[in-house]
Amino acid sequence: MSSRIALARGTAALAVVLVAGSLAPTAIAGPPVAAPATPPLRTNGAAVPALDWTPCEAAPDYECATAEVPLSYRDPAGQQIRLAVDKLPAADQEHKLGTIFFNPGGPGNSGKRAPELTPQLHQRFDIVGFDPRGIGESTGLSCFSEPGDGFHHWGTFPVSPEQERVQVEDTMRGVEQCERNAGPLLQHTSTANVARDLDLLREAVGEDQLDYYGLSYGSHLGTVYANLFPERVGSVAIDAVIDPIAWTTGYRPDEAFDPFSFRLGSYGGSQQALRTFLDACAADERCAFREPGTDLFGKYNALLDRLLVHPVTVTQPDGTPMEITYQTAAIRTLADLYGTTASSRLGEFLQRLHELSLPGAATEPAPVVSVPPEPQGWAGEAKQEQGLSVMCNDTSNPGNPWAWSDYARRADEVGRGFGSYWTYWSLGCANWPGGSDPDRYTGPWDRETAAPLLVIANRQGDPATPYEGARRTSELLSRARLLTLDSFGHGARGESACIDRALNAYFTEGALPAEGTICEPDRAPFDPAPAPARR
Repeated sequence: MSSRIALARGTAALAVVLVAGSLAPTAIAGPPVAAPATPPLRTNGAAVPALDWTPCEAAPDYECATAEVPLSYRDPAGQQIRLAVDKLPAADQEHKLGTIFFNPGGPGNSGKRAPELTPQLHQRFDIVGFDPRGIGESTGLSCFSEPGDGFHHWGTFPVSPEQERVQVEDTMRGVEQCERNAGPLLQHTSTANVARDLDLLREAVGEDQLDYYGLSYGSHLGTVYANLFPERVGSVAIDAVIDPIAWTTGYRPDEAFDPFSFRLGSYGGSQQALRTFLDACAADERCAFREPGTDLFGKYNALLDRLLVHPVTVTQPDGTPMEITYQTAAIRTLADLYGTTASSRLGEFLQRLHELSLPGAATEPAPVVSVPPEPQGWAGEAKQEQGLSVMCNDTSNPGNPWAWSDYARRADEVGRGFGSYWTYWSLGCANWPGGSDPDRYTGPWDRETAAPLLVIANRQGDPATPYEGARRTSELLSRARLLTLDSFGHGARGESACIDRALNAYFTEGALPAEGTICEPDRAPFDPAPAPARR
């Protein structure tokens, strides 16, 4: 990192009081987890990997390398694993300012093909992504060797006792196969171990401090890194933020016996996003689900009531039929709440389901409907067991899989359908082999960092990581500034010129936005999506 940036960051740190923002606070349920009696495990003398960059065959704009890191940092000279690493070189190498590391979330998603973040950052920084341990093209975790093996019901949820029995039994079979087949990597995929890997990669590219942007689960990686290696924090921006205490253990001792995916409260963020969407729909003639004089929330709930009894069949644009059940409707609605650019599609989807589910509606031929994709939440693109291994190694959960139905019912009282969907994501953690990673990190979360973190969140409803989690995290961290986007969706980068300007200033100068800054989005929910930018 250049001395100019270091000086700017130091000046910015002295010039402002770093507090979490001026929005009205909500009391936290209890104190953070107490500091451990001994210092947490760091890289423990592990060798810094050598990165031999070569052009990537599939992506000529990128350079590729492989890094070797320890399987266990308790034995840094022992068994090694491989990490797949990509670099998008700075467009202006002559005036390059440094390296920004990137993680897109998941957990379990590939992170090696990093985006440019913003055009300005791409000009002045190398941007490096990597597939975390166990994921993608890095040394992979694999539980299943036979066709047809797997977690067949992961990513959905039951609505009847029989469906619950099937889902629990199927999940436990999958976990048993992981115990038999996955090998030693199974218990070494916690976020803390990924943070240790990240610190070796930072040193491998020659940076004294870490500059980093992490989205969603990637926010937790940034938070863990900042507390394992606080003196090495440069510019660390976390977007769509996970509350680290809710994720790992809970705020009270009894919350360690709740499913972590219930503790996070994603169902509340999903419900808030839905209400924001429906309010925007009611006010905009371009929304197909709009019906003047009708309560759209009531219309939506009535639709779910009908689908619970009588699913409908639609034809997808590729000509294949698809049955839309209560679960499908809730899950695919959630997917289109991830960003405002999907609002028009969501309105059309809900309106077609409304028309098809009414008594006496024609059933032949099934109409062509653009069905939203599945949500890209935790491990959305990954092998199921890879994302699940990270979640279970990081978090405390009940040991009885039959307890999940009660939590799902309670969550559904806040966000119908969304509550069950999010709660059942963690079902496999009930009997995860060996419990959690012995080297996971559970706090403290307030270690004094060398520079302040930038915490970014959407306050009108984030369907995966609620705004409240970002606010709490900004207060937990020793030095942080909360930057808010006044919209719904999952992630703020690229949704607002105001947000992107703040990122540019933060990474290039170490400058923080003014306390309490609220950015407006560039587009209203039903505005046309912009054409893809050319680079």
